[in-house]
Amino acid sequence: MSLNIKKSKIQNRQSKITITGSKSESNRLLLLQALFPKLQIENVSNSDDSQLMAKALASHSNLVDIHHAGTAMRFLTAFFSTQEGREIELTGSKRMKERPIKILVDALNQLGANIGYKENEGYPPLLIKGQRITKHKVNLKANVSSQYISALLLIATKLENGLELTLEGKITSVPYIEMTLSLLNQIGVETHFSGNVITVRSRNEGLKEDTRLVVESDWSSASYFYGIVALAEVGTSIELSSYKKNSLQGDSALTELYKDFGVETTFGENTITLTKSRIVDSETVIDFDLANSPDIAQTISVTAFALELECKLKGLHTLKIKETDRLEALKAEIEKLGGVVNITEDALHLSASKTINENISIATYNDHRMAMAFAPLALRVPIVIEDAAVVSKSYPTFWEDLKTIGFQFD
Repeated sequence: MSLNIKKSKIQNRQSKITITGSKSESNRLLLLQALFPKLQIENVSNSDDSQLMAKALASHSNLVDIHHAGTAMRFLTAFFSTQEGREIELTGSKRMKERPIKILVDALNQLGANIGYKENEGYPPLLIKGQRITKHKVNLKANVSSQYISALLLIATKLENGLELTLEGKITSVPYIEMTLSLLNQIGVETHFSGNVITVRSRNEGLKEDTRLVVESDWSSASYFYGIVALAEVGTSIELSSYKKNSLQGDSALTELYKDFGVETTFGENTITLTKSRIVDSETVIDFDLANSPDIAQTISVTAFALELECKLKGLHTLKIKETDRLEALKAEIEKLGGVVNITEDALHLSASKTINENISIATYNDHRMAMAFAPLALRVPIVIEDAAVVSKSYPTFWEDLKTIGFQFD
């Protein structure tokens, strides 16, 4: 389904939106809940990915299909490898079968897991025979997806001797690793992260009493409203809930990054208010290292393009193995709109452009973030979003929320 968005204007200068729980936190806690049934979770994400994760964890079938859910694929690979006596075929969509998982599988097999490939070496679908895992030391390249690292850390609680994970090289996406460790700490698991070595103690006895954790709302989802406020008139504000100042989510870096776009963030009690405080000088160059928050690269690129600013982003090497190759996708769609983009393996350079072509149809490549990142452009020109329903992967009510603040759709 394509969605035609008319050129729109924010109707209410002070809007309020409630955003569902973080997908990243929810999926980690759902796995921990499967390991520790006394754990209770509130404000779980209503995203497709989290629903697929919960369904897979509750399934008694020997075939588990997680469709496009990349986090679920990584986390469940580790989880099912520890389930003694179970044999699982873990599969997904056509794109999922193109996303590499060999690094994680090799690490798990080194620890004593029994995981093989049903089709192509290094890629799903996987054949997993649950084992009792007694080894506790493994090395992993530090610049890989943090989801591989978190997958190992989450199951470490149930490994007989815990886990000592040594990361080789420069570590990327550190906030996501720290999120995992913090959640483990909150349920009473001992962890230690020093230099390039992470240790997690086993906790085979389970939780002593019911533990209740509340998932913070998703900062990645907040990024699209940062983009909207950046393109709105000075004085426009949007209040988002539920958020906290000391967030576990790396994408909370938005509060500082979007100051360059003239957006100020004010924290209230479980809320943030985004306010367009000034017009940005046309000579401004956006220059960010997003190694710790690569998922907001699409939003930032589109914001810079719409504001006719030069933009330099680096630390983006993990974007090539997401739902699509996000660097190639950004280049293709921004250039259709009239921009000029150069990319490398881990960086993007957007030239300042005075032209935004109207009524361009934006391909979304089965990628929820492509759809949502380009939507704010409707504050400048009418635009078409292909396969608009793809947003359900992380933010099912996105289009309805845009309507409430003044976006108009054919």
